[in-house]
Amino acid sequence: MCKKKYKIGYTTGVFDLFHIGHLNIIKKAKEQCEHLIVGVSTDELVKSYKNKIPVIPYEERVEIVRSCRYVDEVVPQINRDKFAAFEKYGFDAMFVGDDWKGKPLFKEVEKKLKENGSDVVYFPYTKNTSSTIIREILDSFKTES
Repeated sequence: MCKKKYKIGYTTGVFDLFHIGHLNIIKKAKEQCEHLIVGVSTDELVKSYKNKIPVIPYEERVEIVRSCRYVDEVVPQINRDKFAAFEKYGFDAMFVGDDWKGKPLFKEVEKKLKENGSDVVYFPYTKNTSSTIIREILDSFKTES
């Protein structure tokens, strides 16, 4: 087995209505790290910043993510403090979709992680697929009936 760039990697998400975009991030992250930790957002966290509850309950989303062969460990994401996660899990790299690049939440995190020897690695966002798009399509069927 060839040595990977990072020992411990970390990524997070709601992972609601699991789709190819989720799989792409997880797979690409695992390609770069030996041990991949995935934080799954709790229902309470999602409700606090999106004002909606995921379609798939937290416990089921955890099982779906845990079942993915690229995932080594699943942890609850109870807040959006990425530096606190770094302090807890000691990852060498955090993997994120490039739709977050330049956002205030990540500008400061990127700086703090870099100062502490950890990288933020951005992957291309999977166009035309998101849980929001899937949810909107499903909601449109409700209004048609």
